[in-house]
Amino acid sequence: MSSPPESETGGVVNSEVSPLMRQMIDYCQVGIDLTGQRLLIFAAALALAAYYYDDKFAGILLVLVIASELFDYWLFNKVTSQENTDHQAARRLLPWLYLSTLLSTSLIIAYSIGIAFIQGPTSHFMASFFLFAAALFAAMHSHYVLHVLVTRLLCFGVAFLFIPIRDIVITDAPIQSELWAHLFTSIFVLTFIVDSSLGYLRIYRQRSAQFDLLQEEHEKSKMAYKAKSEFISTMSHELRTPLTSIRGAVGLAQSGKLGELPEKVADVLDVANRNCIKLLKLVDEILDLQSVESGLMKYAHELLDIRQVVSDAVEDTKSFAVERAVSIKSTLPDQAIVVRGDKHRLQQVFENILSNAIKFSPAKSKVLISVEIEDTRVKVLFRDEGIGLSEQDHEKVFDRFTQVDSSDTRKIGGTGLGMNISRQIMSAHDGSISYKKNDGPGTTFLVELERAVNSPRLR
Repeated sequence: MSSPPESETGGVVNSEVSPLMRQMIDYCQVGIDLTGQRLLIFAAALALAAYYYDDKFAGILLVLVIASELFDYWLFNKVTSQENTDHQAARRLLPWLYLSTLLSTSLIIAYSIGIAFIQGPTSHFMASFFLFAAALFAAMHSHYVLHVLVTRLLCFGVAFLFIPIRDIVITDAPIQSELWAHLFTSIFVLTFIVDSSLGYLRIYRQRSAQFDLLQEEHEKSKMAYKAKSEFISTMSHELRTPLTSIRGAVGLAQSGKLGELPEKVADVLDVANRNCIKLLKLVDEILDLQSVESGLMKYAHELLDIRQVVSDAVEDTKSFAVERAVSIKSTLPDQAIVVRGDKHRLQQVFENILSNAIKFSPAKSKVLISVEIEDTRVKVLFRDEGIGLSEQDHEKVFDRFTQVDSSDTRKIGGTGLGMNISRQIMSAHDGSISYKKNDGPGTTFLVELERAVNSPRLR
């Protein structure tokens, strides 16, 4: 079972997650990620308070900060690990998130107002700076849940205004006093923080909307792909049955059991038989491709002598080679070379390479097959004397429904699926298939497999 995708902030999301729960997960995941940064800021602020103002005050706050961070850590992990992600579950967890917000916000406000009280009526740079930093931090990282962001900004805003207003009240400062300038500056700073918060909130919602749209399109694509796969699979199976019957009927007529055929009729039946074979091969390759793409292709891995697989592949393509006037020569080691794999699928790969080598080779040329051992790898080489493939066409050679000569006037037939399927089969065997252009005419295809060096002797 695949794990659900992640949101832009790392929170787990899927199509069944309610919007509120997604926002809470994003918020809590960011909270977990920024734990170290928050602790470092708190440590620096409390160290300054202890050294310059009151160490007991700083000590009390330190204990409260540790308690708050432990609570946040527990809550954030509880939210991000939720299995039930519907709206009701989100509503049940939301009060805990509000409590966490109030606790952490209250500690920052207590720190700033405490320092302001100790300082007395003055500019309160340090207290105001930490309030500003906390508010900006909230704007940047609390916008995932709107109510949490509003709660933090309201609390910080009240504290921001409380400090200069208190100084004005207790000193009965006139409008010309610098204390009033501090109040007006605080109001200006608050408007900046609110504007920043709205900006971060707007960006997050835009990204969330885009993410939802991508999720929706992804689901549609999966449904379309599934429908396409089912259609192709059904049509391929439906085509295979009548084609097999037609080929059987043509073969029966060609055998002469239904009577001697006129020469022209025999030629027509020969054409029909060849085309039935081509269509059946196309259907088989499409079914194989569907199996590979859906991960449903089955492999019966067993211990194999690679020499036998090569020999069987040569035997099955011999008639095609004779028809094309191409000879096949294999050079195989004397001792067994054992690999673990699916005999039918490996033979399918070898036959595909041989068929292509024969198709693209001129008459009276040779296809040479050899097997080499290099450390723990077994290499099977297929060398032909054909037209030769450019190494720049590597992707085209192994792509689906493509051939190097893809023009409408090409003389060599084929579906363009064989090499792609062969590469998928070799990948499932932890092997590889590649090619290189010969120094002379033709191409050498290379199939590599892991050797089963410690396997028992084959019978």
